[in-house]
Amino acid sequence: MAQPANSAAILARKQVPILCYHQIRNWRASDKQVDKDYIIPPATFRAHMKMLADSGYHPILPDELYNYLSTGAPLPAKPIMLSFDDTDGDQWDVARPELMKHGFKGVYFITTTDIEKNKHYMDAKKIKQLSDEGNVIACHTQDHTNFRHYKGNDWYTQIDKPTKRLEKITGKEIKYFAFPFGEWNAAGLPELHKRGFKAAFQLTSPRDNNDPIMTIRRLLGCGYWSATTLDYNIKHDFGKVGKKVVLAKGK
Repeated sequence: MAQPANSAAILARKQVPILCYHQIRNWRASDKQVDKDYIIPPATFRAHMKMLADSGYHPILPDELYNYLSTGAPLPAKPIMLSFDDTDGDQWDVARPELMKHGFKGVYFITTTDIEKNKHYMDAKKIKQLSDEGNVIACHTQDHTNFRHYKGNDWYTQIDKPTKRLEKITGKEIKYFAFPFGEWNAAGLPELHKRGFKAAFQLTSPRDNNDPIMTIRRLLGCGYWSATTLDYNIKHDFGKVGKKVVLAKGK
């Protein structure tokens, strides 16, 4: 595997916007305000995707992002990446047809204990079909245990085991990883390199200055953000280099 550019070169490149979605369903009376960061109503999700299409954004996949960060390979105009965490069934029922409508593809970070867990999650057949349709399947651990706490056999249970299962389902190498809760620690990053991952994705913390390719930032596609608010946050967040910004909370 080719070695990426040095950390300073990676940090100097303009960040590519990456959106992160979880549940795509209407809010329930029991949902707290903080839950709505992770629960986006289908109509709002569709508005987000329409805004991206109408604004000329071009969704890219992790290999394209990796090649850009590591070698400076060119990207299309207005690149963006769409990511989905936690194996939620709404990502199949709602996100998939909407992405197909616009000719978009995304990366799905799968928590393997949720595969076929119940009717609210995707099964192996759906995950395989997403992969066959040109989307990327990636690892999000076995059961969403916080990465900061891993020691001993946890590396096998949370990384090696689910990676092998996803490779068996898709028939493809699993090359990318997302941290549960977006939380990571620098001490654990060498374990991801050791296992051959090309890049790893967090949420909004500043990237690690020594290993930015394993701490790539993403932006939650918040359920209470209109398409206009999302567009604002994309432009004002990912224009920054190596900084965490305060995001607009408007409707």
